[in-house]
Amino acid sequence: MAAEFGRLRKGAVNTTVAAVVVAALAASQAPGVTTDDAGRRVTTGTQPSVDTPAEDSATGNSPYYTDLPPLNSPNPSPSPSTPVTPGASEAGIPATVLDAYKKAATALQEAKPGCNLEWQLLAAIGKVESGQARGGRVDANGTTLTPILGPQLNGNGFASISDTDNGAYDGDSAYDRAVGPMQFIPSTWEWAGRDGNGDGKRDPNNVYDAALAAGHYLCRFGWDLSTQGDLSSAILSYNNSQDYLNLVLRWLEYYRKGTHEIPDGTGTLPSDRSDDNAGASPSPSPTPPRTPTTPSTPSKPGGNDGSTSPKPTPPGTTPPGTTPPGTTPPTPTDTVDHLEDAGTAKLTAMAGDTFTEKISARAETEAGKGVAKVRVRFTIVGRTDATFTGGEKYAATVTNSAGEAVAPALQAGDDTGEFVVRATLVGRSIPGLDYTATVTERAADTLTRTSDTALTCTPGGEFADQVEVKATYKGAVADKVAATATLIKSADDPTENDKGPYFKDADGKAVRTLTGLTTDANGLLKLPKLYADDTTGTFLLRINTAGGATLTVELKVAAAETSPTPTPSESESASASPSASPSPSA
Repeated sequence: MAAEFGRLRKGAVNTTVAAVVVAALAASQAPGVTTDDAGRRVTTGTQPSVDTPAEDSATGNSPYYTDLPPLNSPNPSPSPSTPVTPGASEAGIPATVLDAYKKAATALQEAKPGCNLEWQLLAAIGKVESGQARGGRVDANGTTLTPILGPQLNGNGFASISDTDNGAYDGDSAYDRAVGPMQFIPSTWEWAGRDGNGDGKRDPNNVYDAALAAGHYLCRFGWDLSTQGDLSSAILSYNNSQDYLNLVLRWLEYYRKGTHEIPDGTGTLPSDRSDDNAGASPSPSPTPPRTPTTPSTPSKPGGNDGSTSPKPTPPGTTPPGTTPPGTTPPTPTDTVDHLEDAGTAKLTAMAGDTFTEKISARAETEAGKGVAKVRVRFTIVGRTDATFTGGEKYAATVTNSAGEAVAPALQAGDDTGEFVVRATLVGRSIPGLDYTATVTERAADTLTRTSDTALTCTPGGEFADQVEVKATYKGAVADKVAATATLIKSADDPTENDKGPYFKDADGKAVRTLTGLTTDANGLLKLPKLYADDTTGTFLLRINTAGGATLTVELKVAAAETSPTPTPSESESASASPSASPSPSA
């Protein structure tokens, strides 16, 4: 049988202490927290607002354990001389659970270093949500020995969240329940779930998977958890309750002061819950006495006698515009029949660029009327490193007065090809919409040399200067653009030349075509050294890039010029000649 939350009670003394501490905490709100019109506490100055519907939070605002940390500081870590009795200290965390928290925090430090997630925050939330997986009742792989399920979210004292997973995660095909040691509701786990133990599955009942998912959930939207405002926003987005925020912060501070590892299954079990009185029928209010009225002459149904008496409503029917007694009025989400594309243009972007077009979906009734104030979730599916702005694979937005929800801008990664963005309605199981997006390879439209120095060489020698070019696209630096360089036969014949200048491969052999070249972060590409064989003349090097940019560079190989031998002048020749013999005398 699934292990559901218990309802054990603390003693009167502990209850009194808890009440005093919680009251003190509630009296001083966390920084950046205000109260909305519904009396809920929300943070200000951050995005998005955490005043969100329950179905769009991590836990569905499910109940949680309200046990407070001890007033004294945690015991120091145990040592051979001062062992800690298993289960005797709240500072002890079951070994596998503690390992899962630390591994998740380490993974987030690499994936999202700007988030500054502490493993102690995961421990604080895990304590409040499930008592550290019910005292560490997990197997060697980190999976709970029995499922940990929250109560049915059927609107009876809790949020009302109809089934979204056909019972796949929570075993309930009527309503959703929070699942696992970190208490994710199925609709949130569907996009937030992670594989933390590398077994190829995303299981909310596995503490490694759940801890990693919780870490990514808390680090979304670019939040920096080292700041109080973002920390409060992240915790409130997990469960939108000021009491919950205060309690998690108390446990966070407690674990920061010290903790230690204890054997699995020996953790302290929580005993008090936030919903101990939830779902109970309220005491009926007394019916006010009816004021006697003066009897009047009965009138005919429909007021045919000139009176304003309405026609009686037939038994079993409900007057138009009213809700039958005992039923819940339909929410805007209940009225949505389907999702329609709202004029999304073709989604194409170059690798590394932001898509210029945004996805827009429209929530409509069966009659085609737009439905405002419902949430639409956009999820990137398929093998791609593309994300929404902020680095997330999902986004949820509220429809406007026309029923349209616009997703944040898509950011292309390095992976090229097609991927799909799926739009689904939050809180209802209706068919979604798939949008195909295409990422093309990085391109350049212009290539220029970074130097105008002539490139010359003598036969059998090497060129003194290396060829360096800069690639741009629409005037901007074109980084990571693929390129090839080929020594061609002529301007009209781009085939590879078999003589003249050449490059050298790793073995020192001559090559006249280079592939797999890419420009650097500044759009620069510097080619290896060029060498010349014994052939003289003018040769051409052609560089091509993805996107069509082409540059042809001229190379000259000529023998070195030698200084000519000086020619004797006429005077030197004359002086060097023998003197003329005098003519004989007559």
